Amino acid sequence: MSPNPAYANTANPNTANPNRALWEKGDFTRIAESMRASGEAFVAGLGVTKGLKVLDLGCGDGTTALPEARLGADVLGVDISGYLVAAGNWRAKAEGLANCRFEEGDASDLHELADRSFDLVVSIFGAMFAPKPFDVAREMVRVTRHGGRIVMGNWIPNDPTLVAQLLKISSAYSPPPPEGFVSPMTWGVEGHVIERFAGAGVPKENIAFAREIWTFDFPGAPSAFVDLFRKYYPPTMNAFDAADKNGRAQDLQRELEDLFNSQNKSVSKDATSIEANFLKVTAAVD
Repeated sequence: MSPNPAYANTANPNTANPNRALWEKGDFTRIAESMRASGEAFVAGLGVTKGLKVLDLGCGDGTTALPEARLGADVLGVDISGYLVAAGNWRAKAEGLANCRFEEGDASDLHELADRSFDLVVSIFGAMFAPKPFDVAREMVRVTRHGGRIVMGNWIPNDPTLVAQLLKISSAYSPPPPEGFVSPMTWGVEGHVIERFAGAGVPKENIAFAREIWTFDFPGAPSAFVDLFRKYYPPTMNAFDAADKNGRAQDLQRELEDLFNSQNKSVSKDATSIEANFLKVTAAVD
């Protein structure tokens, strides 16, 4: 699906929330297109049933929210980015999914949502990027009904597969983070996850972990896929901005092309299929 002009990104780069500013840079919908098949496969394993109340947090333009709605769930997608929310609503309307809607919100402060509102809270590579991880855990637990579940998909630090290496390489070219910054990759460490949910009242024995694989499928060569990340994926865009200033953009381009080429599993030179490991977290809320 080509991006629709109805939700073209016209974000103000000077917006007050730095996390909002990050994810309204570029056009993540272009990257999300390579994630659709894995999104559907992931949702198929969640046990979604008709009428289930689902919050999809850090939802982007609906990679998992729309499949949840197709299975009959009543889905609310919440994302920090206004243009991704608009993109999600456009996609839901185009499919006639009246049971799926998207709203702007901050994963660390969901004050607009009532306590115990959802049977299932899902966040796939979304809430992990929000600041204040302990607040994120508390908010997810607060809005989950007793007997409900929270399911997260989080990238794993120092993992040898695509996303961890992409972010590691990008960070090496980027300015140091501000004081007090907590890496989103810490959500891929079991001990940190346990600590954060414990602070929200979820005991260790209620949390399960599994390592799973997400596949990125792109109808072009790995070098073209790198260009897509360079143009549209905010962390990579920031890395190239910094590398340009230091005269190192070609070095960054070369490192990323080597990474994408080495991990491409497609047998066609004109297609890219790359797997990335992630940590699946399932927390049961009593």
